[in-house]
Amino acid sequence: MARNTMKAIVTTDVGGYEKLAYREVPIPEIMKGEVLIKVLAAGINNTEINTRLGWYSSSVTESTNQISSNENVTQNIDGGWNEKTPFPFIQGTDCCGQVVSIGEGVDNYLLGKRVLIRPCIRENGFKSQESVWMGSDFNGAFAQYVKVRASEVFPVTCDWTDAELGTIPCAYGTSENMLHKAALNAGETVLITGASGGVGSATVQLAKRRGAKVVAIAGDEKHQAVKAIGADSVFGRSVDLLAELGEQSIDVVVDNVAGSGFPSMLKLLKRGGRFVSSGAIAGPMVDLDMRNLYLKDITVIGTTLWDEPVFPRIVRYIEQGEIRPLLAKTFPLSSIAEAQEEFLQKKHVGKFVLIPPTD
Repeated sequence: MARNTMKAIVTTDVGGYEKLAYREVPIPEIMKGEVLIKVLAAGINNTEINTRLGWYSSSVTESTNQISSNENVTQNIDGGWNEKTPFPFIQGTDCCGQVVSIGEGVDNYLLGKRVLIRPCIRENGFKSQESVWMGSDFNGAFAQYVKVRASEVFPVTCDWTDAELGTIPCAYGTSENMLHKAALNAGETVLITGASGGVGSATVQLAKRRGAKVVAIAGDEKHQAVKAIGADSVFGRSVDLLAELGEQSIDVVVDNVAGSGFPSMLKLLKRGGRFVSSGAIAGPMVDLDMRNLYLKDITVIGTTLWDEPVFPRIVRYIEQGEIRPLLAKTFPLSSIAEAQEEFLQKKHVGKFVLIPPTD
């Protein structure tokens, strides 16, 4: 390449928006088996905000919104997903991009292709429980270029815009992985909390694709939008779900909200039901009556590692027109602080996406 530097957002430490620095940094140098990707669009997720705030530390008991308003956020040595977060580094878990350079041993077929990156990387194979995540364990897509192993790059052929594709990887991969591990079947009833967010709205679509009946929870002003993507019924966050639905009315609960609403989730589940989660945006600490768990033979499933078939399925769903993107808004890469601040207001449906400069 003629140039050797790029624009990027460098997250310098745990803290507020002042820790997001828009800088000129070296373009990554690819090694054997790697590819260099020009980032066309990069989605925003809760996880980037949580990492910047140190929310993954076991010492944090508040919701993302509560800790984001705390001016005394400090470094926590256990604040990362796996080990201590590698500050300073480039975040960004979602990437739609174009392959512009390939390393030794990589098929020339990938050059020039528009691709999605699988951010959950099982370096030791899919039988291992270890993984690393782009944008959390190593530099990600909040930049003009990103490098990654060629095995994690998936060409995609569709008429979606770059920004629309930028909504997909983390939200839809996480959602499909939860439904895959919970073995949601056609004809079952699934309850989805936080159904208007990136993961929640993806889960509504993917659950309907499996032929399930979808009961969703979302803010009152978002009910029509959530119904439009497939929810059979939508309830507000303050509704008494036990009164509305009745105990033992749900086969699968997909709950990335947690917090004070958690106790009713197990009561809603049928005997032998499944509870699956990959987040806790309303707060990680919950009340649990163990009798609601073991007396009903409930299966509780925590999900972070993506299974092997998950991401190729997502690409197939896109190419076959079985899902559609929910792009709420785009922002220039340099406006990441504004984007995250608006993201935390939770007034949108779907995903916010950052667009890097083209020069």
